[in-house]
Amino acid sequence: MSIRRFNAAEADFVDAFGRFLSLRRAQGTEDVHAATAAIVRNVRERGGEAVAAHTLRFDNVEIDPDKLQASGVDLLEAAEQCAVHVREALNFAAGRIERYHQEQRPRDHSFTDPNGLELGWRWTPVDAVGLYVPGGRASYPSSVLMNAIPARAAGVKRIVMVSPVPGGQLNPAVAYAAVRAGATEFYPIGGAQAVAALAYGAGNLRPVDKIVGPGNAYVAAAKRIVFGDVGIDTIAGPSEITVVADNHNRPEWIAADLLSQAEHDPLAQSILITDDAAWAARVEAAVEQQIVQLATAKTAVDAWRDYGAVVIAPMARAAEIINQIAPEHVEIATMDPDAIAKDVRHSGAIFLGRWAPEALGDYVTGSNHVLPTSGAARFASGLSVLDFMKRTSVQRITEQGFRHLASAAETLAKCEGLPAHGLSVSIRRGNG
Repeated sequence: MSIRRFNAAEADFVDAFGRFLSLRRAQGTEDVHAATAAIVRNVRERGGEAVAAHTLRFDNVEIDPDKLQASGVDLLEAAEQCAVHVREALNFAAGRIERYHQEQRPRDHSFTDPNGLELGWRWTPVDAVGLYVPGGRASYPSSVLMNAIPARAAGVKRIVMVSPVPGGQLNPAVAYAAVRAGATEFYPIGGAQAVAALAYGAGNLRPVDKIVGPGNAYVAAAKRIVFGDVGIDTIAGPSEITVVADNHNRPEWIAADLLSQAEHDPLAQSILITDDAAWAARVEAAVEQQIVQLATAKTAVDAWRDYGAVVIAPMARAAEIINQIAPEHVEIATMDPDAIAKDVRHSGAIFLGRWAPEALGDYVTGSNHVLPTSGAARFASGLSVLDFMKRTSVQRITEQGFRHLASAAETLAKCEGLPAHGLSVSIRRGNG
């Protein structure tokens, strides 16, 4: 299988590599907005009846229009069917995720300036969060933990999980993860209709304040449509990994790391950056050997063939190339990974050292695996406790502080043509 190779020494490398990156990102722009908008509008107008109709159409599941529940689908009963060894692994992961996100909790703060003004801010959680859990290709219990646990750590009281159950089947591991992570409500619905129900309410499902979790193109489009009426986390794209590795690594290790993301989606992207072309060929050979043995071979082959790449570059340029990609995940498996990492500005998560495969971050390091994709790491961060909290500014103003501020405030009010603004100040100075 031929794979794209780039040489950073070539004069047109930056432009050629940029064109390569843009090809994949353009693939995720399928226009499903019109169909999604119709579903969202239908749910807003007809509530539970619309949700039930769309659920029957898309998932072949009958649900009660008022309760939004399906006969034979019960979260607690499904959780009981989760295998013991899977429960133990999910408990282990949940404990680490909880500890990590508890450390992220921000602190209230205030200070008094020399003119007697007390200024500061305080943090409060949102009241209710909707957690969307896919039920198809991406039905992953680890994602339930990664989305629900930060919300709980932030202090969110109501965590509403929705997930499609095609044919009436709920994944037991997903169900157990939801119970372990503290979901307070569950509705067996999915697609754009579930997003609309979370945003606007339907049947017994009361609206939430924010919607998080990945989904297909219709879910992503629905999140775009309801944003503003509710908050959303991000619009997730296909998985990405960039691995920076020298020839002191075992080629089969690096090959496995590249495939760990390629198997997610035909649009996933795996890129190797190395300074040794001969060693890169050994990695490529290891990929060819491993890929055919995967149960996910069809997906991995498509992703590796269409969007995989090898970049030959000196390690001194590795950070520059990472910043151009702005990938979801970066592994730096070199003699001195910190020397490269210190200059990386655009990446969702960084994994340092030869013993730090990205797959550990997907499950058990504790750091969140919900990360920016498709270059969004240039301006966005991964999911955290902060996504479920709001910062409110607080200002206590004494008479001394008022008199220090008043004149400038009146001047600016007049400058902007807002006389009532100025009056609310001048009237306290005895000038109104």
